[in-house]
Amino acid sequence: MILSCGEALIDMLPRVSTQGEACFAPYAGGAVFNTAIALGRLGAPSAFFSGISTDMLGEILADTLTASQVDTQYLARSNRPTTVAFVKLVEGQATYAFYDEATAGRMLSTDQLPVLPDSIQALFFGGISLVNDPAASTYEALQQREAPTRVTMIDPNIRPGFIAGQEGLYRARIERMIARADIVKLSDEDLHWLEGPGDVSALARKILAMGPKLVFITEGAEGARAITATQNRFFAATKVTVADTVGAGDTFNAGALAALHAAGALTKAGIAALGDDTLDAALSLGTRAAAITVSRPGANPPWSHEL
Repeated sequence: MILSCGEALIDMLPRVSTQGEACFAPYAGGAVFNTAIALGRLGAPSAFFSGISTDMLGEILADTLTASQVDTQYLARSNRPTTVAFVKLVEGQATYAFYDEATAGRMLSTDQLPVLPDSIQALFFGGISLVNDPAASTYEALQQREAPTRVTMIDPNIRPGFIAGQEGLYRARIERMIARADIVKLSDEDLHWLEGPGDVSALARKILAMGPKLVFITEGAEGARAITATQNRFFAATKVTVADTVGAGDTFNAGALAALHAAGALTKAGIAALGDDTLDAALSLGTRAAAITVSRPGANPPWSHEL
């Protein structure tokens, strides 16, 4: 079982009403939520941990998880409101305005951390859930607790506008979590935010030097690469007509994790000894699944039969 730990929210996506007026439509989303959904749809054993409201929007989130075959037993339910993100699309690229104050997700605390059974092989962290306390510290505490014995993966999915004014604290947390993680995924933009300008492969090796065994770098329409201490594998992106990029990286994460799970590699020893074929399979499934997500509006990851 792969436990995705992080934010779940409602994306308000721009649409046009039947009267031709500009409007917004609610879609279940959040970076880590999207990864859990994509894992379930791809046939991997998927579970989700987050603070989820009991309000109407929270019910949408819980029902969407169940419909995508995601185990919801680890949800921390409360009567606080649901986080909402209004999305602006410019030539298919998304920017966000988040409304997150005192929400069920943001107020998640360490006393809500679940006791995990042995069936949980790996934990995935990332997204805006790693920005604001108490939730950010709660997720870090969970990773710190579980990293010695289980595989952990992090994708910071950095939103500079969301972390404005607290870059120092945020960077320190991300660097600590990267150092504990077995797997790190970064977009090329995130990599440059963390490490500055330079060659992508060289910068990725600086991330490896912090402690991880495997680094995935996604490069938009070009494709993605997997880098270890001795390997640098690249897989070209599947060419599609892009509707928008919402959920692309989240779906890649799920595809990569699903492939590693299928290969029996989601163990400490397995991640430390990955062969080229296993890395190529992870890159292939990640990029092919992400291509389907970007070909349709919103974060709507594919089911396995669509591949």
